[in-house]
Amino acid sequence: MIITICASVDATPKIIEIKHILEQKGHKTNIPYYTNKILKGEITYEDYMKQKEQSGDTALRVSQDVDFFDRYWNLIKNSDAILVLNEKKKGIEGYIGGNTLIEMGFAYVLKKKIFLLNPIPERSERMHYVDEIIDLKPIILHGDINKII
Repeated sequence: MIITICASVDATPKIIEIKHILEQKGHKTNIPYYTNKILKGEITYEDYMKQKEQSGDTALRVSQDVDFFDRYWNLIKNSDAILVLNEKKKGIEGYIGGNTLIEMGFAYVLKKKIFLLNPIPERSERMHYVDEIIDLKPIILHGDINKII
């Protein structure tokens, strides 16, 4: 199966760990642009995080000659499924950010399986789009990637 991993680049160590596990199980994986650059040694995770802290996500994205939405659309289109690494972030268990929500929407429209590593986050002022996540009918893995079928 070809699986596109969707997550914040902040989760790069976890993305790389999951990528290796999936590939050992015979899956092909796609990962975020900057995680790929980190994996190839073109930038360190620490440098990425420092740049992000100093100038934000937008400055990092516009510094590259890449349309990040188009890139992920094509990766998802050519995948069998996505795996959302919805780890704890910003104090929210199972956090799903804006870009990842868009990627989940891409997968849904393209009729791809949507796996969530962890349960859907609790509805809160900062996670007000829980209904939309539920509507995408994700398969909840409860932390066990061996449940990917």
